[in-house]
Amino acid sequence: MTALPEERFRLPVPLPAGTVEVSAVFGPASGGADVGAAAPTVVIAHGAGAGMDHPFLTGFTAALRAAGLHTLRFTFPYLEAGRRMPGPAAHAMLAWRAVIAAARERGSGSVVACGKSYGGRMASMAAAEEAGLDADALVYLGYPLHQPGKPEKPRIEHLPAVAQPQLFVEGSNDPFVQPLSQLEEAVASCQDARIVWIDGGGHSFEVKGRKRPSDEIGADLAPLVAGFVRAGFVIDASVPGASGKDEEGDA
Repeated sequence: MTALPEERFRLPVPLPAGTVEVSAVFGPASGGADVGAAAPTVVIAHGAGAGMDHPFLTGFTAALRAAGLHTLRFTFPYLEAGRRMPGPAAHAMLAWRAVIAAARERGSGSVVACGKSYGGRMASMAAAEEAGLDADALVYLGYPLHQPGKPEKPRIEHLPAVAQPQLFVEGSNDPFVQPLSQLEEAVASCQDARIVWIDGGGHSFEVKGRKRPSDEIGADLAPLVAGFVRAGFVIDASVPGASGKDEEGDA
């Protein structure tokens, strides 16, 4: 099936000092059973050190579209302004709310917030606030539990307040989640969450001794995420590397 072209557009984000516009890309679904307005949309945020057009994200996005899901990638305000370091977390959370609203306007299907590293953490913080985040589920690709080598400063306090289903896709060699038991304990404290471990994967899911292009690595994660979305935000415990709580809340 021939893929429809992506649509690049500007998305207004209301910040405290005034509205700014950020870059966004909508990718219509190009395969699967539910192509059309009712197909789910996965909203994808970049990590702190790379933009929305990084090959990892474009490969991931293309594979999601081929699986019958719409995608919407976007740029955080700090990067749009040409700054390398992330701005206030409040700005990132406002961007998340604006882009989720834009996804809702484009279709009637479910909307999933999916972020690489920093982008996922900002979505989780928005979802944990009293105002919440109008997403049906959240997916984290390499959740940055703490800075490498600083497990004594975990970023987990807000996670139990997230009401939506959460899927953590994590590399077992990621320095941001060592020791692995710390993330497992954090996920166990959540209302509805599960981890899928990528054996040997680093923070960008690279595996030592196995050199592959970033777009291919990203594409390989798409079936897992698409399956989570299609199954109503449930990961079967039989999936290799899956751990966490099931729908009854058992570990």
